[in-house]
Amino acid sequence: MSELQAIFGGTFDPVHYGHLRTVEALAALTGLQKVTLLPNNVPPHRPQPVASPRQRLEMLRCAIAGSSLFDIDDRELHRDAPSWTVTTLRSLRAERGPDQPLAFIIGQDSLLSLNKWHRWEELLSLSHLLVCRRPQYPEQPASEELRHWIDTHAAQESRQLRQQPCGLIFQAETPLWPVSATAIRHRLQQNLSCEGLLPPSVINYITRSGLYRD
Repeated sequence: MSELQAIFGGTFDPVHYGHLRTVEALAALTGLQKVTLLPNNVPPHRPQPVASPRQRLEMLRCAIAGSSLFDIDDRELHRDAPSWTVTTLRSLRAERGPDQPLAFIIGQDSLLSLNKWHRWEELLSLSHLLVCRRPQYPEQPASEELRHWIDTHAAQESRQLRQQPCGLIFQAETPLWPVSATAIRHRLQQNLSCEGLLPPSVINYITRSGLYRD
């Protein structure tokens, strides 16, 4: 079987253990050797980030220093247009070739609203979807069309994702990390400790930069 290459996108405003620990658990469950973090510049489905692209990229570098699992792809930070996932996956597929098994990691919350994404039906023609559990979200989407699409493409075992380049959805039993970037930003604004919520190196960077204080 081929190695499965995985991509994990987000605003990372800031990157925290809900991101990192969840993906580390996912890697252990599915045998991933490398996960590429993909920070986006203009997220189409959510408010604009508080931290600048440069600051978010630097926080990611602090967070993964010394880790063999993670690397970073900053291509979306160089775009002024919205960071459509399908566009990025097209460029990644062109670079990595038609036969490379490729997976895009999303949370359960994203899966439930995937039919609101730009050209969402094309995603599985470019990659697999690896889904992590998220606290307080239902297991099934409200949309019957989306439910049928998920059921049609469901993989029962993660090893199936190595046997073809794209086309499957695997919902992993990852641990729940009840932490969010929004809650962390609120804590930082109130001068409350964020120890245990994000890496010490990221806390140090935020403190030095005076981020999230206003």
